[in-house]
Parts: sequence; C-alpha cells; structure tokens
Amino acid sequence: MSTVAVLRSRFPRAYDVTAKFANAPVQALDSTGHFAWFFVTAGLQIFHALRYYRKETLRLVAQIGMGTGAMAVVGGTVAIVAFTTLSGSSLVAIQGFASLGYIGVDVFTGFFAALINVRIAAPVVTGIALAATVGAGATAELGAMRISEEIDALEVMGIKSIAYLVSTRAMAGLVVILPLYAAAMIMSFLSPQVVTTVLYGQTSGTYDHYFRTFLRADDVFWSFVEAILISVVVMVTHCYYGFYASGGPVGVGEAVGRSMRFSLVSVQVVALCGALALYGVDPNFNLTV
Repeated sequence: MSTVAVLRSRFPRAYDVTAKFANAPVQALDSTGHFAWFFVTAGLQIFHALRYYRKETLRLVAQIGMGTGAMAVVGGTVAIVAFTTLSGSSLVAIQGFASLGYIGVDVFTGFFAALINVRIAAPVVTGIALAATVGAGATAELGAMRISEEIDALEVMGIKSIAYLVSTRAMAGLVVILPLYAAAMIMSFLSPQVVTTVLYGQTSGTYDHYFRTFLRADDVFWSFVEAILISVVVMVTHCYYGFYASGGPVGVGEAVGRSMRFSLVSVQVVALCGALALYGVDPNFNLTV
C-alpha cells in the first residue's frame, strides 16, 4: 500500500482538508479561465445579437432603464441610481466640510466635491447600485431559466444562448449606462452644493469658485469611461453566475450571493485601477490657498 493510501485511511479528514487546499490554486485558475472564455464569447457575439436579436435588446433596454413591477413605480434603475448617488455625494460633502473645517480650510469643500465625486464616488456608487438592482435580477432570471431547462431549450431550437441572453444584456447595459450615469453625475454635483450652502451656510460664490476651478472636463470624460467599464463587468459577471447556476432554487440564491460578492469587489478593483492609471503619477490639480 502506498504512503498516500495509508495516510488517507488513517487520517481521512486531514487528508481531505489538505487535498482541498492543494487543489484550490488549480480550481481558481480553471474558474478564471472559464470566466475569461465566457467574457470573450459574450463580447464576440454582440454583433450576432444586434443582427438577429434586436427586439430582445430593445426590450432589455426598457427593462433595465425603467424596471418592471414595483421598480417601475419608483422610476426604475435611473431613479434608484440617481438617489443613491445623491446620498453618497451628500456624505462626501458632510465629511469633507467637517474634515477640512478641523484645519480651517472648509472653503475647499467645493474642491473636495469636484475631485472625489467625479473620480471615485460617482462611479463606485453607480456600479454598486447597478449590481444590486439590474445585476442581481439578471442572475436570478438566468438562474431560473437554467434550472427549468429553458436555456437548453433555446440551444435545441438553434438559438445561441450566450448571444441571446448575455450579449443582449451587455449591450442594453451599455446603452442605459450613459443617461443613467448622466443623472447620477447631476445628482453628485447638486447634492454637495445644497448640503454645503444650505445646511452649512457657506456662500454660494465661494463654493462655486472652487468647484468650477477644480472640475475638469477630462475628469468627467474618464469618469464616464470608467462607469461604462464597470457596467460591462457587472453585467457579464451576473450573467455568468446566473447562466451556470445549478442546484435548484437554493443554487440560484447562492449564485446571486456569489455574483454580488464578486461584483462589489470588481467595482472597487476597476475604480482603483482607473485611479492609478489616470492619476497615479500626476493628480492633475494644483491646490493653493
């Protein structure tokens, strides 16, 4: 009998735990490769989806933008993302005014709002809101289709399931993210001004001076690019977990949880990489009193 067989027979639990940790890197690499294949396949089939599944793409644009059921009553995803960004931007103004007030430079709250909201807060809050609303819904919907064998039925009918279910959702997310993020950006500009000038009593002229001075058009452009990248990552991630869900309704719920966890981390990673790439060497501002 080999040494491995002896250890397995005498210490089965310890052997299983050791084998699990030993296989973890291989499983992680395999999962990464499978996700990369899925991501590339969904991207390459976008043109096929636009050619053959235009009606489905338009339906998903309306569904993602305005929502369905109770979500449509409150204004859909656009309203949710806008008011979520309003809340986050207000918090930036509150913390910025208090922190800068400690060192006697609370007049720089406009600079703080123009810098933090555009470069970090707005893209991150938008990505989180998109994952919590549209992304989680996509995972649940595709997961329900998987366990009820509807995806297999699409394949039998000759329909490319990834193009029909994933590429169309990715394109709908790209279309919706532009007006959605525009509304979020407006809220991120409006809420700090209201908080600073109305609640804290700072003069509008002082706030507007520093806000307009440090608000750069390049930052707004790259912020939109970052939001588009985040929307693509979020949509494909949630579609991936829903597309390969298994284990019945419980498995669908677990897939939603795993996709949310991955999305929340990936949004932060995309924001971090964007900040390092754009402002890691040169922050593109010169703050003087």
